[in-house]
Amino acid sequence: MNRYPRDMSGHGPNPPDAGWPGGAKIAVSLVLNYEEGGENSVLHGDAASEAFLSDIAGAQPWPGQRHWNMESLYEYGARAGFWRLHRLFTGLGIPVTIYGVATALARSPEQVAAMKAAGWEIASHGLKWVEHRDMAEAEERRQIAEAIRLHTDVTGARPTGWYTGRCSLNTLRLTAEAGFDWVSDTYDDDLPYWIRVGDRDQLVIPYTLEANDMRFATAPGYITGEQFFQYLKDSFDTLYAEGQAGAAKMMSVGLHCRLIGRPGKIAGLRRFLDYARGHDGVWFPRRLDIARHWAANHPPQDFGRPSQMDRATFSARFGGVFEHSPWIAERAWAMELGPAHDTATGLANALARVFRSASRAEQLGVLTAHPDLAGKLAAARRLTEASTAEQAGAGLDALTDAERAEFTDLNAAYMARHGFPFIIAVRDNSRATILAAFRRRLEQDSEAEFAEACAQVERIAELRLKDMLPR
Repeated sequence: MNRYPRDMSGHGPNPPDAGWPGGAKIAVSLVLNYEEGGENSVLHGDAASEAFLSDIAGAQPWPGQRHWNMESLYEYGARAGFWRLHRLFTGLGIPVTIYGVATALARSPEQVAAMKAAGWEIASHGLKWVEHRDMAEAEERRQIAEAIRLHTDVTGARPTGWYTGRCSLNTLRLTAEAGFDWVSDTYDDDLPYWIRVGDRDQLVIPYTLEANDMRFATAPGYITGEQFFQYLKDSFDTLYAEGQAGAAKMMSVGLHCRLIGRPGKIAGLRRFLDYARGHDGVWFPRRLDIARHWAANHPPQDFGRPSQMDRATFSARFGGVFEHSPWIAERAWAMELGPAHDTATGLANALARVFRSASRAEQLGVLTAHPDLAGKLAAARRLTEASTAEQAGAGLDALTDAERAEFTDLNAAYMARHGFPFIIAVRDNSRATILAAFRRRLEQDSEAEFAEACAQVERIAELRLKDMLPR
């Protein structure tokens, strides 16, 4: 099977209204990454010191050595930054989700106790704050299992969600297999969505790398708390307006104790929280709250996904979409299909590509496979089930004798002039508009009419697929 795994469609042109509790227009998910004590360090058995996300410009790993300055910057996050943020959030009564590195949590019992007392969700941020990109799959699976075990021992509960951050190609699949309520190693949407992994549906709650204080430690980035505030405000205003228009969204804000916990930086966060709280209809949920709401109100859709079907199943399901032309579905199955083709619009495009690239003789064969409108096959009840329903929907099964006679004459004249039956997407029309089009197209140049007939065939296929697949 030639399959493309990336999903470029998502929720599509008309995303669902999240329907947040209380009619909230936006859900603002605050995430506090707790990595201090889980970063790269020779103390932790790593080959070199940490070099990522600190206030040391251009930091590089120190192989085989402890980097005292780097360690002290991380320690600031645990010793001072965390508590400053804890006072801010608890003082405002805003719950957060912790992305907790298991080994970091194990080295910070007071902070864990404070997280639990505040009612915060403590999700897993992996076993260690290290790169997963070059890990063998078996080793990454082992580390995920060990992270769950250690997290459970340290916090008293299994993590409900997972975010690795420095992930591998396998991370999303491996964490989905581990059975979390949600996973967040994506940045591809403003709403949660479901993916199918093995025999279960996994909820994905996308995260953010731009509404994220990590930009204080990367280029291009933020220099002042005011810049951070302004970016968060602009993001909030855009999403809030979409919620007011009836399409409520989610806004993730990524935070780190050692970064936003600094006095000059946290001022921008505080300003943003005051701004957001000044609006009606703002929900500050933990990610677990989002997951529970989404599972209850937007459960996964259970339908056969075309891109996951074997050839026989695909051909049986879609072989009749183009009238009596199963070869179109068979060729489409061999194309590079993916999640984008699991919708009616996506699969219609794939089938149409096959039809458009076919030979003139093959295209003519598809046209001639279509029945006359209200013709002899309809009278003999020998139409396909789809054609029967379509013609009945336009009232072509209930013609007067005069109307039937006119259709018979038009069918004969059209076939004699153009060499194929008159084809029109009857579901887009009424008897009156069908007859008007029939008369107009009868006089049209045959080459132009061939093109119009082909376009109508594609439209009929699209409408049929919309009865079979979502969107």
